[in-house]
Amino acid sequence: MIAVFVSNGLAIIGAGSIIGIDTLSAVLLAGSLGVAKVTEGLARAYLDDGKLTIDEINEVFGTMDRK
Repeated sequence: MIAVFVSNGLAIIGAGSIIGIDTLSAVLLAGSLGVAKVTEGLARAYLDDGKLTIDEINEVFGTMDRK
């Protein structure tokens, strides 16, 4: 989750400065949204059958790397 937060947060620094959002707010927002997306994916995978397999976890985290 930390890596998801950092990768999403760092990716938005330039865009935030271009449109006038302070850097800290942009990083916190982008990082939080990335973590929320992964958490949602894990929750949906768990709801399917009541358990998480390593393949399901890898698939959810893998979606963050396919941008």
